[in-house]
Amino acid sequence: MNKKEGVLLGIDIRLVRIDDRLIHGQVAIVWAKRLDIQRIIVVSDAVTKDNIRKILLQQAAPPGIKVNVITVAKMIEVYSNPLFDGVKVILLFTNPVEVSKVVKSGIHFPAVNIGAMGYTTGKKMVANTIAVDDADLEAFHYLNAQGTELEIRKVITDSKQNLMDVLKKAKV
Repeated sequence: MNKKEGVLLGIDIRLVRIDDRLIHGQVAIVWAKRLDIQRIIVVSDAVTKDNIRKILLQQAAPPGIKVNVITVAKMIEVYSNPLFDGVKVILLFTNPVEVSKVVKSGIHFPAVNIGAMGYTTGKKMVANTIAVDDADLEAFHYLNAQGTELEIRKVITDSKQNLMDVLKKAKV
């Protein structure tokens, strides 16, 4: 983030979350209200190609909160755009691979919250709501090596659980 006269410039990211459900009750109501956000930015190359899903996500937002669905490349491009200085946002991703692409571009996230990553063929359940494959594991290890705290919390009132400890315990 840039600094000008003691004021931080850039997007005010209140939460970076991986949750393949994206905008749902907990995000739309509890997290958004508690974090006092103005905008939810869904960062997903796949979702940007699904017009129906984009419309549904915009309709799921609480009143007064704007929703944008953008590609990883667009996120990297707009991150330092002065038009977004001070805009309070939640960044939602469907997977850690896309988070790692943003971080590899030079954007650092101090912490990433993992809410849910559903099971599909080829993935292994490592926690109640988290299934990972090799690409996910590689991305999580990269983010951890960059100093990003990886914490599991489905809801804001849950205690934080360190993802790397969970992965170690699951022997993956």
